[in-house]
Amino acid sequence: MSLSRLIGGFVRQHRGAYAAAGAMLAGVAVLGVWVPRQVGAMIDGLAAHRLSGHQLLLHIGGLLLIGAAIYFLRVGWRQTLFAAAYQLGVSLRTRFYARLSLQGPAFYQQQRTGDLMALGTNDIDAIEMAAGEAMLAGFDGSLTLVMVLGVMLLGVDWRLAAVALLPFPLMALAFWRISRHIHTASTDSLQRFSALNDHVQETLSGVRTLRALGLERRSGVQFAALAGHAADASLSAQRWEAAYEPAVGLTLTAASALTFGLGGYLVWQHQLTIGALTSFTMYLGQLIWPMFAAGWVLSLIERGRAAWARLQPLLEAPLAIDDHGTLAALAPGALTVSQLGYAYPGQGVPALADVTLTVQPGQTLGLVGPTGSGKSTLLRVLLRQLTAQTGAVRWSGHALDAYALRTLRAAISWVPQESFLFSATIADNIALARPDATRAEVDRAAHLAAIHDDILQFQNGYDTLVGERGITLSGGQRQRVAIARALLADNDLLLLDDALSAVDTGTETRILQHLEELRAQRGGRSAIIASHRLSAVVNADLIVVLRAGRISETGSHAQLLEQDGWYASQWRYQQLEATLDAL
Repeated sequence: MSLSRLIGGFVRQHRGAYAAAGAMLAGVAVLGVWVPRQVGAMIDGLAAHRLSGHQLLLHIGGLLLIGAAIYFLRVGWRQTLFAAAYQLGVSLRTRFYARLSLQGPAFYQQQRTGDLMALGTNDIDAIEMAAGEAMLAGFDGSLTLVMVLGVMLLGVDWRLAAVALLPFPLMALAFWRISRHIHTASTDSLQRFSALNDHVQETLSGVRTLRALGLERRSGVQFAALAGHAADASLSAQRWEAAYEPAVGLTLTAASALTFGLGGYLVWQHQLTIGALTSFTMYLGQLIWPMFAAGWVLSLIERGRAAWARLQPLLEAPLAIDDHGTLAALAPGALTVSQLGYAYPGQGVPALADVTLTVQPGQTLGLVGPTGSGKSTLLRVLLRQLTAQTGAVRWSGHALDAYALRTLRAAISWVPQESFLFSATIADNIALARPDATRAEVDRAAHLAAIHDDILQFQNGYDTLVGERGITLSGGQRQRVAIARALLADNDLLLLDDALSAVDTGTETRILQHLEELRAQRGGRSAIIASHRLSAVVNADLIVVLRAGRISETGSHAQLLEQDGWYASQWRYQQLEATLDAL
């Protein structure tokens, strides 16, 4: 869809506001065209001594009233039109955000955060300006141009009008060339701003790493270079936009010279009155706005086209995960994985191959294995962040893709390896999944996650702001707040993806004991715990060992020790390591 179709559809949706603004603009144009004729008549009347003092005052009073009417009409159409045009920005941002929220991890692996932020701000602003400022300037300028030219040709003198219009084709050619350069410069400017935005976002996110490695100066040099490139690109676009003014000025200067030359001759020959020549020159002055409006409209349209060319592909990008499920409710039941296989794009070795397992309601499954064995990939398939390429996953007798994504994910509490906290209070972060939760419920979830005592040590307790991404908390504290958030949600399936890696073994033991107690109270609740620390899955009903994406061992803790495979070897190593750490 082109930008013109987008704006056209929006105008049709808000045709009432645009029609009202257009009517007020038409009134401004009519009154503006009437003023020079009235002034010309006044001058001819004074020159012929036909106007008395009283009549002159009446004419002047009429001009003042017209000026006031023009003022209020201009205020009215601006308020009406911009109020409607801003809705396009709201609509596009809402649509853009909704699209981003439905995309999966694969989409974000190919996109830069800073670029997405720039699209949601600068680019949509440019499109909004094309729908608002460009529309009103185009309509106002076009209407004024038609009416002024009509009066010049039919109401004053067609010979003067014909001579005055001679330079205008050259101006049209200049406008065409300038608009092409503006489109290119605007595209480059938007892209440069996105690169700068992306660098700032990455720098602020990784500011601790930059300081630890002493890279502040290097990052500053990169920022200065990107800022310089963005400024140069923006300046280039502004220079081309500024080129409209000389083109208009030269055209009107040439038109004025031709007009005065011919007009003076006609007055000398008594074929034209001084009042008519005065009116004509005033009309010629009124052509300044339509010419400037044309340049301004072309500039805004080209910037809008460049922005829409960047935004449209993302709005129309296919969703990483198809959400065609129709089941809106999920009853507790067995979760079965049958011969599951998945390979990441561009990788020849599959991340998962022929994985088969079953988790009964109320059971706890432990997932262990070396780094890169496929534990996190399996959990992401269960969350439908990834779509399995072979095999099937069924929950309560239905395939996962039969459930609406909203239904499926509302039934799962997930704590990823890197816990994300929002720039809010600790209580708000815990209550994220249940904003209506009481403080007592939040406190209980914090107790279960063994974070309550830590929270009370802060000056503001649960009302402590954690900062962006939870920067004021330690890694273990962030993990436990995320676990509390998941427990407060109280969903049918709990997924812990190495979510205890940053806590000590004593705290880990307390959290796992609380999970066991909670599971005993709510019999249908299942849990899958993926961990590199085997102590986290000792009490699991079933432990699955993944190696190179395949199941190599299964059984309880005791059974796996008897098999004397990878699990038993790793258990002995970790026990020895814990003993040495305790010395």
